[in-house]
Amino acid sequence: MTTALITHPDCLDHVTPPGHPEQVARLDAVLGALESMNLLRVKAPLAAEDDLLRVHPQSHIDAIRKAAPDTGWRQLDADTHMSPGSLTAAYRAAGACVRAVDLVLGGEVANAFAAVRPPGHHAEQDVPMGFCLFGNVAIAAKHALEHHGLDRVAIVDFDVHHGNGTQALLEDDPRVLFVSSHQMPLWPGTGRADETGVAGNILNVPLPPGCTSKRFRDTYERVVFPAVDAFAPQLLLISAGFDAHRDDPLAQLEWTTEDFAWVTSRLCDLADIHCAGRVVSALEGGYDLEALGASAAAHVRVLEERGR
Repeated sequence: MTTALITHPDCLDHVTPPGHPEQVARLDAVLGALESMNLLRVKAPLAAEDDLLRVHPQSHIDAIRKAAPDTGWRQLDADTHMSPGSLTAAYRAAGACVRAVDLVLGGEVANAFAAVRPPGHHAEQDVPMGFCLFGNVAIAAKHALEHHGLDRVAIVDFDVHHGNGTQALLEDDPRVLFVSSHQMPLWPGTGRADETGVAGNILNVPLPPGCTSKRFRDTYERVVFPAVDAFAPQLLLISAGFDAHRDDPLAQLEWTTEDFAWVTSRLCDLADIHCAGRVVSALEGGYDLEALGASAAAHVRVLEERGR
């Protein structure tokens, strides 16, 4: 068995305005850091309409298509822009996550990492926001449930920002456990601990600015891992944002590159217990290029080692 790296050059054609933190160089940094690893490299397909419709209404898909500019940029909100290549990139990003699920559940690979942009965990049913157009990981979860017939899928989102979009898209589905650790206070301002979903299937873990590696690890051992263990997922998805790194310019947590390797290893332990090691991870945030590349490499290196 091996680890799949799923990406596509089209994801580099999603060009944001100069100075925007969600820039083409982010994906270049990640792919450069993974270049020497022994991974099965797979080109991301375009997402099928049916996959998008599992979490987004047709009106949202139509609005995103209509917003795609022929030249320059179109600004969708204060932070979210589209360029001529953004629509195809967004379809590739969602398609990569669906393809990753197919490869892992089909037994072709042990686990997979979707190195894509734009990210997805802020996109709500009919609202693109926070650099995100479609809910990539939520789409992957619904695909696993509806297409592959799973009963329980867990998502752990360790991006520094709350995964408000993933929560909004899945909070009414008790077949999904969504766990988000995130700095609070911080944009988007959601993710309180009392937001628990229809059946206690949402677990928000707010962390204060300055949260150290020790506090992060203690919190995961005390709160996050027991929740995932009790849920006993048949597939584990990870929204892998690396902006909780202490060098990231958009937040104030104090995690290190080693912390991302540690949390990945511990999540793989749970996947080994409950779902034959089946893990699908997708890139979310991370805006210091050096820290992003190093942290993504640490994360994928653990997947690669566990997938042998």
